[in-house]
Amino acid sequence: MAVLKIEGSPLAVKWKLNQLMFERGIKNQQLCQLTGLHPNTISKLKNCREMPERLEKNTLDKLCKALNIQPGDLLSYEDSEIGND
Repeated sequence: MAVLKIEGSPLAVKWKLNQLMFERGIKNQQLCQLTGLHPNTISKLKNCREMPERLEKNTLDKLCKALNIQPGDLLSYEDSEIGND
């Protein structure tokens, strides 16, 4: 779980590969072919809900090229304490 703490507030960086694949109708096998990444790697990355603890630059490059996206398209920031004032 990638959680940053700033002034006592937990901040979560969400990983959106699963969402992007769904929106584009891309299956795991297709992404494997497009990226050259191993099926286990694709499965692990797809099933992450938060930014992976370890993400190699080469892997990120392949995902961005295959999906025609920017690295920021894979991430979103969510304050997990919204509405808890």
